[in-house]
Amino acid sequence: MEEIARVYSEALFEVAKEKGDLDRVREELAEFADALESDRDMQVFFFSPYFHTAEKREAIGKAISGASEEFVNFLELLIEKHRMPVVFRIRRQFEEMWKREVTLTSAIELDPEIARKVGEEIEKQTGQTVELTNRVDDGILGGLVLQVGNMVLDASIRNRLEKLRKSVAQAA
Repeated sequence: MEEIARVYSEALFEVAKEKGDLDRVREELAEFADALESDRDMQVFFFSPYFHTAEKREAIGKAISGASEEFVNFLELLIEKHRMPVVFRIRRQFEEMWKREVTLTSAIELDPEIARKVGEEIEKQTGQTVELTNRVDDGILGGLVLQVGNMVLDASIRNRLEKLRKSVAQAA
């Protein structure tokens, strides 16, 4: 079961990452898993072989209207392959991958050696292997923004200027 969960969670993670919807898909997966965990009737319906795949797919369409296309397709695949009972393990593994996802944003393209050193330092601090993604956003003006899972360290000039503006506004 763990291997099946790993394969499915990695697939969902990669698709969500490609589409730039990692946080949204993470939230949708968490909401769905929580709802499923708290509703025994829902579990019986989605886990039972007595209900047809078509019925389950229709229920997914109604239950999670407004969800991302990637997530809806993923749940439909789980239903089709009769893997819905693994959804809780998929969520756990998805969360672990999400925590290891690190985004380093800078105003200019960073030297690969600097980015590598930042990644190594994060691994040393967290005790986990991380996957570092570099982004360039000239809107931050300078400095760095580091996002590790749901934690953000904003050492950008834009952020500093915004803090200065707020403190001047409060002093006035």
